Amino acid sequence: MTLQDHFRPPLSTRRHWHAFHNAWATYIAADLNRRLPEGFFAEPNVQFGVEIDVTTFEEIDLRDSAGRGRSAGPEDAAAAWRPGPPARVLPISLLDDVSEVLLFKQEGGPELAAAIELVSPSNKDRPERREAFVTKCAAYLQQGLTLVVVDVVTDRRANLHRDLLAQVHPVRADVLSSELYATAYRPVRRAGETMLEIWEEPLALGRALPTMPLWLPGDLVLPLDLDGTYERTCREQRLRPAP
Repeated sequence: MTLQDHFRPPLSTRRHWHAFHNAWATYIAADLNRRLPEGFFAEPNVQFGVEIDVTTFEEIDLRDSAGRGRSAGPEDAAAAWRPGPPARVLPISLLDDVSEVLLFKQEGGPELAAAIELVSPSNKDRPERREAFVTKCAAYLQQGLTLVVVDVVTDRRANLHRDLLAQVHPVRADVLSSELYATAYRPVRRAGETMLEIWEEPLALGRALPTMPLWLPGDLVLPLDLDGTYERTCREQRLRPAP
């Protein structure tokens, strides 16, 4: 299956890219769950246009069921307490769009083991949003988790792979320059030193997607079949291959 341009006409006017990303993440998780060893499972986590909702609660009526007043207790004093004004108010950037597959190890409760990130247009939009995405990915790696990043976004120009490497370790050597790519990262400890192994594959419209290594704890590795899951997503979404 060849990669199509989901972010520019003519396809972007006929299909919503976020619906495709949602389905692709679901099929990647389903494919992995068929092949993951016992004790592991994968879940899609897709959020677009995240908002923070503030809920208003009704005031506590200090009357009992018979309508008589009652004395205020410690809990009422705590509810009435309010802090002073904040010392500082700063703007921050939240990850509005999240499209990922999270892999967990079931051992006394789900424990995150690896992540697959599908880049969205907003992740490559403004500098603060690029920084938020890169910081999230860097946090995964610094926890010793393995990571795969897939960027097929054509309507934004940025290389988040380069930005990620610059954050975790300044790299002077040549870095993959393609703006469409799939990359896999594996923190590994050797001879008392932690190293970051990196696999890089440039992507291009009209070409098949690669198979990437997905590392799990215990030196286990699975082939992450991007092309097969992409083909299934196109088929289920009734998207014909580009001529």
